[in-house]
Amino acid sequence: MRHSCEKRSRLFRATDSEGTRLSSDPAIIDAHRHIVRFWLYGVAALIALMVIVGGITRLTDSGLSIVEWRPVTGTVPPLSENAWAAEFEKYKTSSEYELVNKGMTLNEFKRIYWWEWAHRLLGRVIGAAFLLPLLLFQFRGWIEPGIKWRLWLIFALGALQGGIGWWMVASGLVGRVDVAQERLSIHLTMACLILIAVVWTARRLAPVTSVASAAVASAIPRRLAWTAVTILSLLVVQIALGGLVAGLKAGFVYNTWPLIDGALIPAREHLFLLAPAWANLIDNHLAVQFTHRMVAYLLVTLAVFHAADCAYHNEGRVSAIALAALLLLQATLGVTALLWHVPMLLALAHQSVAVVTLVTATVHAANLLAGKPRAVAYRDSNGNAMPERLSAA
Repeated sequence: MRHSCEKRSRLFRATDSEGTRLSSDPAIIDAHRHIVRFWLYGVAALIALMVIVGGITRLTDSGLSIVEWRPVTGTVPPLSENAWAAEFEKYKTSSEYELVNKGMTLNEFKRIYWWEWAHRLLGRVIGAAFLLPLLLFQFRGWIEPGIKWRLWLIFALGALQGGIGWWMVASGLVGRVDVAQERLSIHLTMACLILIAVVWTARRLAPVTSVASAAVASAIPRRLAWTAVTILSLLVVQIALGGLVAGLKAGFVYNTWPLIDGALIPAREHLFLLAPAWANLIDNHLAVQFTHRMVAYLLVTLAVFHAADCAYHNEGRVSAIALAALLLLQATLGVTALLWHVPMLLALAHQSVAVVTLVTATVHAANLLAGKPRAVAYRDSNGNAMPERLSAA
């Protein structure tokens, strides 16, 4: 009996290179992976919400209402009339107040203040929701060595994102009434990269049947996986361009479609109005909006052909069709918002669908790249079909 207990103890616990106790029992490993995976999905949901709230903050012109960066003490909002008055006086030192909102009331200030405060608070909540469980899971040996570095890198990127957010806000406090569009684009793109990293890592922890996985995955054309990764990469580029369009308020200019500046392809001298040439991709309203449109056309076309390819090979068919449909919806929302001079609800829907599309593209690419096969049937010794669905590692 004693020998049996000692043997079971050795089976259930092992030690990694850093001295952390790890389970060696497959059932326990699967249970830990399940918990860690759904924790990451929860963090991803918070990040998606953060991006949407950030969009509301921008659309309501609330992003410059808090003129200080106080990562700890800024958690507590003004709780008295005197505190509100002091916060309002700080805002009055900004260029936005002097040039746009001069004469606004305290109640009007509170409305924009609460959106920026909520956006920053959500960032702090995400940091705590990521760090505290990560420390707990690592202490208890639930984090496998293969993903430990990845999780700490994601946390570091999240901390960096907080600094980028303040760097962006600081650009709009003096001498201008909006944040710099290139900093807004970097801030938005970093949020998307973090979201991709969290979702991709969660997918790596999904259950897998290892024996059949390699055989079936080897039959999946690698073209499908790399096309999915290309679509995901282009989508990140498109979101970065969308940040530039939003920062420049370029959506309020050239409100025609399919023509832009009176043509399908604007005149070269208008597209390359600024020198050096690369400056047009940052500061030229026409060039930025035109590039945003062209990448949208490319994305939708590539996604439709990819969906047909996946359907033909019966690999990732549902997610590929969903991705193509979302990209088409996203393009439709973008065109409609442009033609209607960017109403707030349409603009917010455009940004929200972009987040959903990004998550869908990430899951689709991760599944195909990891070789997630379709549902396949095996036969037992009597020749009876035994259906089994495999998932990505």
